Amino acid sequence: MIRHRHIEGICALAMVLALTLTGLLFFGERLGLQAASAAPEYAARLFDGSRVHTVDIQVENWAQFLADAPAEEYVPCTAVIDGETFHQVGLRAKGNNSLRLTEEYGLSRYSLKLEFDHYVDGGSYHGLDKFSLDASFQDNSYLKTWLAYDMMAFMGVPAPLCSYVWVTVNGRPWGLFLAIEEPEEAFARRNFGADHGQLYKPDYTSLNAENADLALRYVDDDPASYPNLFDNAKFDVDAGDQARLIRALRVLSTGENLETAVNVDEVLRYFVVQVFVMNWDSYLGHTGHNYFLYEEDGVLSILPWDYNLAFGTYALGMTNPIRDPNVLLNWPINTPARGETMLERPLYHNLMKNDEYFARYHAYFDQLLTEYFESGRYEAEIRETQALIAPYVEADPTAFCSYEEHLLAVDTLLEVCCLRSESVRGQMEGLYPATLAQQAEHPGAGVDASHIALGNLGDFGDLEDARARQDIALAALE
Repeated sequence: MIRHRHIEGICALAMVLALTLTGLLFFGERLGLQAASAAPEYAARLFDGSRVHTVDIQVENWAQFLADAPAEEYVPCTAVIDGETFHQVGLRAKGNNSLRLTEEYGLSRYSLKLEFDHYVDGGSYHGLDKFSLDASFQDNSYLKTWLAYDMMAFMGVPAPLCSYVWVTVNGRPWGLFLAIEEPEEAFARRNFGADHGQLYKPDYTSLNAENADLALRYVDDDPASYPNLFDNAKFDVDAGDQARLIRALRVLSTGENLETAVNVDEVLRYFVVQVFVMNWDSYLGHTGHNYFLYEEDGVLSILPWDYNLAFGTYALGMTNPIRDPNVLLNWPINTPARGETMLERPLYHNLMKNDEYFARYHAYFDQLLTEYFESGRYEAEIRETQALIAPYVEADPTAFCSYEEHLLAVDTLLEVCCLRSESVRGQMEGLYPATLAQQAEHPGAGVDASHIALGNLGDFGDLEDARARQDIALAALE
């Protein structure tokens, strides 16, 4: 038998520790602790996609907030989410061209950001530090961003969670928005664990600049040469973070030993979806932005962001935008950008020069086509989601389109996906041109999409028609 003069005290201490551990297991999440194997609580709450959620934004002067929205300055608000109240939440408008055009057209339906730790240290929505409310700008279907993220998740690419919410302002209806998990601390922990790496949202300061770092081109070993990256880091960056990222770009520039610097498999799956959805307001487009860059142990991944102008509807900033549906829906999968752009996008170009990676890229396209499109999955999910949001779209007081135009947009999106999948399948089987050069040699080859009016998905004309509707909704709040 064990004898010790302090045995009773040791046993009592052990019991206290056991009870403390049990308490942490039961109540740890309320205290901000998250089990490594468990999904965060906010995922099962706000991002439960089986229903439309509610968000009431309570601010003192909504009209003044909208007038100041283009400055993207935070103001405090109270957010009531599915009946649960959160005080001192940071609120601001968000966007780039969408924000600018919303202002220019005299509209009031801005996309928004809600940041829970902006005014309150450690503030969160059940572990989530920030989410955005996407206004479906130039997306009459309300589905383009949701669908792109669903495709990314299906292909195993870390993508933001999203769900539909009915937004009210001071208790009055404002409209149907898409809530999107912002890629920051909570996103990084959910996807990469507590010991996650660095996260960046690269962006240009001016489109007229060279923006080599935005294109992920190696410049030199000086961190000052990469302002579009390091000035847009989501977490604090030290010299070690800078050195790892620059080294990865240097390896990427050589086109050799790429797996030491790039998460090749994940990046290939990202580009499969990116190319399918014909999104040129992106890394593969003229702007080169609208992506997140994740670095861990010197290895890079590219993550999805911003798809309201996907599915062939990007025309912003283009002198002579392509609007011919036959050209857009047959856009080549092997050269998804013109040569001068492709040569400046090493994360795509240098991977595709590798025969093994190129073959894997096509294999992932086959998986997307077979399992997501040709199986009918996309149509079932679109129809189910459209049925879920239909009553809210019909009642949306600030909508950019009428309900009838919404229904037309959904049908158009379904047809676009059908024809795009047929075109990609034909390109993979050698029936249709898969490069821009081949298309120049065989003009008109590909699926016939001449009956498609891509403007039905959302166009500038809708912005002019929406102003009266939004003015009425704003007046009702005064």
